[in-house]
Amino acid sequence: MYIGPAVGDPTLGKLDFFFSKHKLLKYKKGEVITRAGEVPSGIFYLKKGYVRVYSFSKNGEELSLIIFKPGDIFPVSWAINKVTTSYFVEAMTEAFLWRVPRDQFLKFVKDKPDILFEISRRMLERFLGLMRRMEYMVFGNARAKVASILVICAERFGKKSAGGHVEIEVPLTHNDIATLVGLSRETVSIEMGKLADKELISYRRKLISIANLAALRKESLLD
Repeated sequence: MYIGPAVGDPTLGKLDFFFSKHKLLKYKKGEVITRAGEVPSGIFYLKKGYVRVYSFSKNGEELSLIIFKPGDIFPVSWAINKVTTSYFVEAMTEAFLWRVPRDQFLKFVKDKPDILFEISRRMLERFLGLMRRMEYMVFGNARAKVASILVICAERFGKKSAGGHVEIEVPLTHNDIATLVGLSRETVSIEMGKLADKELISYRRKLISIANLAALRKESLLD
């Protein structure tokens, strides 16, 4: 399970210090930060809150691709390769982000291998998560899809509570889960109900709480 950088991590300190010298922006829940086809206004460093990346099919179906957490930087692909983004980025909660001009960000990272290594590590972590999701979106049934995304979110955003439960700190709705796994909201609600009946999940302060992560892995076929 991800536990974040170590206290006093010098790399994290360098990133915080660099970005904190620039403009801090506040976004309301549901507010779009960047739009598909537009040139981003800069490179963002998420200080607080959660942000998602999503796209639409030609039929208007929505698919969530990535959820960013505090400490994540985006859009790195545009920063390095100047690739035009084809995705929307939206605040899932109230979010605070530092924004830096692209040229200043590139100047900062070019001669700092420790910073480049940390950014690469985070990108690979997200890439591996996407690969796992793709596998279960193609091969898994509805039960496996819902259980697997809960396991993945617990690994990336989970925090152990005093009672031994793992709370997913992102406030995921059934619709959020549906857009992550390519199911209808109604199907997700049914499968979430089955998991709750088995006492594998519950809700605490509007957050999903997992009582037995090992058992949920078996439901997801990830174990």
